[in-house]
Amino acid sequence: MPTSNNSSPPRLSSLREHLHEIIFEADTPAGRAFDLALLGLIVFSICLAMLESITSFQARHGQLLLVLEWITTILFTIEYLLRLYCVHRPWHYARSFFGIIDLLAILPTYLALFFGGAQAFLVIRALRLMRIFRILKLGHFLSEGHYIVTAMRASLTKITIFIFFVCILVTILGSMMYLIEGGSNSGFSSIPKSIYWAIVTLTTVGYGDITPSTAVGQMLSAVVMLLGYAIIAVPTGIVTGEFIKSARKTVTNTRACHYCGQEGHDDDASFCKHCGEPLGE
Repeated sequence: MPTSNNSSPPRLSSLREHLHEIIFEADTPAGRAFDLALLGLIVFSICLAMLESITSFQARHGQLLLVLEWITTILFTIEYLLRLYCVHRPWHYARSFFGIIDLLAILPTYLALFFGGAQAFLVIRALRLMRIFRILKLGHFLSEGHYIVTAMRASLTKITIFIFFVCILVTILGSMMYLIEGGSNSGFSSIPKSIYWAIVTLTTVGYGDITPSTAVGQMLSAVVMLLGYAIIAVPTGIVTGEFIKSARKTVTNTRACHYCGQEGHDDDASFCKHCGEPLGE
């Protein structure tokens, strides 16, 4: 008795596997060529969005920019549909971070079709501004990006405590400066304004809109400026330390899951850490 087979035809499965290797695997010649072409397209489309914001350039070459924008949008649409096609669980990929970014990269141009007339000009501009999300598609090429995410998560508690300490410090410094410089003719007219000055000075921004005029106030300003360099160094050191520990702890490979398309698995992993399905060889 013949048995039913619900799997895809061999030719279709072979095509899907081949497309998956090209689109998701970066360690093959075809995959590297695809990544380079996609990288060039992303950079090109971002440049188009920037040029469109220049009023004089838009006035002279608006039609050309529109044509080029539609070409890039169609290419991104094909790429998005192929990504959905070659994974076994398209909905899982569509809900992932990069799946949402891929959708945001093409959605504005299509949505702009539904808004017409001069009264919708601002809406169209806002929608087209969303094209800048395409820069996040570059994350497809940051295979080591999970180290940064892990380091930031591990540093969250320490950085939160550090920020709390900085808030206390700027409150004290601002209050001191208010007592020293406070007056009707001074920029330090209140403690909140003095705290604003302390934040600007401590972060070494130095807008110069509020400046001390007394000798004691200027001495305190010098101390706050020097403290600023130490303040900047502390969170940098915290994140760097966690980044090094994360990089030493985990070894990853470039395999992408055939079901959800996610990467960043451990070198000895047999199952996808995102959807739980077995990883292919």
